[in-house]
Amino acid sequence: MSDIVVERAYVQSLPKYITLCERNYLRALKVLPHEEHGAQRAIELANVHYVIEVQGCARYTTDITIKQTSASNVFFPSLHLSVRLYHDAKVAEVIHQDYHQRIKPSYRYPNPNMHQKDEKYQINAFLADWLMACLESGKTPLNWDVNNGLV
Repeated sequence: MSDIVVERAYVQSLPKYITLCERNYLRALKVLPHEEHGAQRAIELANVHYVIEVQGCARYTTDITIKQTSASNVFFPSLHLSVRLYHDAKVAEVIHQDYHQRIKPSYRYPNPNMHQKDEKYQINAFLADWLMACLESGKTPLNWDVNNGLV
C-alpha cells in the first residue's frame, strides 16, 4: 500500500496572534511620541538610530512608521515598518513592511515572492522583539505614567 500525503493549508492561531498584537500595543504606547500628525521620537539602539513618526491620527486608529536612519551594515537593508494602532481593540499590527503591499494573513508556499506561510505573524513578532529591546536598552525618553500622574 502506498501512503498518500495530504498537505493541509496553514491556519494561523488567532488567539496567539491577538495576544501578540495586544502586547505590541502596550509596548508601542510607551515609545510613541505625542499623538499628533508629524510628531517624531528618535531612538538609539545598539548604535543604530531609528525614528518613530506619527503618520496619521483618527478617532480609533493611529498610523506610525518606524524608520532606520543610520546604516548598521551594508549587507542588511534599513528597517521600515508601517504600524497601525487600533485604540478601540487595543492592538497594534504591522500593515506594511519596506513599502511593500499589505501583508496577507498567510501565504501558500512556495510562492513567487518567497513569503513564509506565517509571514504576518513573524513580522509582528519581530516588532514585539524590537519594541522590547527599545524598552530594555534603547536610549530615549519614554512615556511612563507613574501613579496616574500623581508623582
